[in-house]
Amino acid sequence: MARNVVVTGGGTGIGYEIARRFAEAGDQVVIVGRRRAVLEKAAADLGPNATPLVCDLADPDAVEAALADLPDRIDVLVNNAGSRETVVGGGTHALLARWRGDFERNVMTAVLLTESIRDRLTPGSGRVVTISSIAALRGAGSYGAAKASLHAWNHFLAAQLGTSGITANIVAPGTVAGTEFFGPRLDEAEVARRAARTLLGRIGETGEVAAAVHFLASPEAGFITGEILHCNGGELLGR
Repeated sequence: MARNVVVTGGGTGIGYEIARRFAEAGDQVVIVGRRRAVLEKAAADLGPNATPLVCDLADPDAVEAALADLPDRIDVLVNNAGSRETVVGGGTHALLARWRGDFERNVMTAVLLTESIRDRLTPGSGRVVTISSIAALRGAGSYGAAKASLHAWNHFLAAQLGTSGITANIVAPGTVAGTEFFGPRLDEAEVARRAARTLLGRIGETGEVAAAVHFLASPEAGFITGEILHCNGGELLGR
């Protein structure tokens, strides 16, 4: 039976690969993001099972307006949208902008949408999967702190949703190729440096993160909730 799936940040990178997994499985996928042209191209590439929805998920008014375009029943929600704040400069104003920007783009994008569609999640089989980062455990200033906030929130969410038989889990990737996150910083030398930090001697691929998400969203993962699944090639071992 086809499921209704919502993937935020589904236009590129990990989000696109996650959406592709579900679409190819026959599910109906709504990909959500801020950039219309990117989303429309992604949806066209994904085929008839994908629908684009433009929304700034850090804006509560935009989230409320988008609810009318989301399915009445949502079987899987993947909170993938996120970015690193690019504000530079010294002083308290720049510091506040960096921390606030990272929190809004990585935490509130997940919290606002999830809380807004909680009543639409399918009782007994609904799945919420949120993408975090190895930075949440290793530490990386405002970005790492924002991603770590998702871990604490997910524990709360899992307890709230568990009474309805709905699971909530985290996937925390390490360095992954094929995303916009690193930009030109991820050159050959940087790839080699990061690969050397893993136990497998390489960095990850978007499809490997998508596979982890797809598993946690599957019926077979119905007894797993409140967990953090590390997907980093052994760069940082879970405890």
